Amino acid sequence: MVAPPDAALTPPVTSADVDAARELLTGVVRTTPVAGARALSDLTGTPVHLKCENLQRTGSFKIRGAYTRIARLTAAERARGVVAASAGNHAQGVALAARLLGVRATVFMPERATLPKVDATRGYGAEVVLTGRSVDDAVQAATAAAQESGAVLVHPFDHPDIIAGQGTVGCEIVEQVPDVATVLVPAGGGGLLGGIAAVLRARRPGARIVGVQAAGAAAWPPSLAAGHPQALDGMRTMADGIAVGRPGDITFPQVAGLIDELVTVGEDALSGALVHCLERAKLVVEPAGAAPVAALLEQPGRFEGPVVAVLSGGNVDPLVLLHVIRHGLVASSRYLNLHVQIPDRPGALAELLARIGTLGANITDIAHSRISGALPVGEVDVELSLETRGPDHRDAIVASLRDAGHAVTAPS
Repeated sequence: MVAPPDAALTPPVTSADVDAARELLTGVVRTTPVAGARALSDLTGTPVHLKCENLQRTGSFKIRGAYTRIARLTAAERARGVVAASAGNHAQGVALAARLLGVRATVFMPERATLPKVDATRGYGAEVVLTGRSVDDAVQAATAAAQESGAVLVHPFDHPDIIAGQGTVGCEIVEQVPDVATVLVPAGGGGLLGGIAAVLRARRPGARIVGVQAAGAAAWPPSLAAGHPQALDGMRTMADGIAVGRPGDITFPQVAGLIDELVTVGEDALSGALVHCLERAKLVVEPAGAAPVAALLEQPGRFEGPVVAVLSGGNVDPLVLLHVIRHGLVASSRYLNLHVQIPDRPGALAELLARIGTLGANITDIAHSRISGALPVGEVDVELSLETRGPDHRDAIVASLRDAGHAVTAPS
């Protein structure tokens, strides 16, 4: 287990707490399916299963914690309403939970929150207030509103009821895959990871519990090393659902005292994982939700099976999805950008395109330029965007063009 120095590691949420939350959530949340992942199983050499929380109500696991938290408010607290701050999944979870329980909800979201997430939150019945440029700005606004109005602030992860609610995913995992050896869980603030860990430690103590963070927003490694939550100076990742700059004071001992390991994954792996889920599993998964799959793609022989990879959510803006898919195709050498120098004479471009055609690549875009200080006299730069069949095909294309005497600039 991860055991940071000089820290009192008493997890605040137990398996019994999760069991109580599960009883509360009966009839409210879906028991999401576990899907076999043959391609990942073949790659890793061990059975891999996908826990599909992207198919949960509101499109993510967040409804579990939000409903548990709001349902346990007193009558007086419910009468004052709830407030929350989020850029997406937590906003929708709070909005639906509040509607189901007859509680007024106000959700503060960044001004640049994506339109589908804003519309979905409003559609579930919450009042949406757009404020600030970041989630941190929205949190400050929500906190101020709660203090002024007396409404209850529903934190996205740092509360025992939230952790217990999210942990009900773990109950389903041990029932659906009773011989599970490794569970990979996206790690943001730690509510989902800590809740699942509480269940696994009690019911499947031999299983390894592994958190997965985006390398560009990895607050847990330095926090675990220091023995207390550490704040990041900045974050940059497409996985906004797990981009949390500081672990919670409550989730920290929960996670640090129970998990075995925390790994990080890069942006190429995240986008590749999203494409893999689309192509091979036929599942729409947001980058944060695909983090466990990214870990399997990056280190296929590392994790003992059977493996369960938790797909935590599927709420991805279509425009972001287009960008991430293209990034994933580039990362997997399925989409290739080349700069090729050819002679500035009639027919040279046609010869280049014909050669590429015989190599089986599909040209999606082309730009032709004579103006560059780096070009030799009598040469033309041709920028090409190609669809390929993968790394071997990419290498064959580049080698053939160079064998034909062209200067080629291509990603390695």
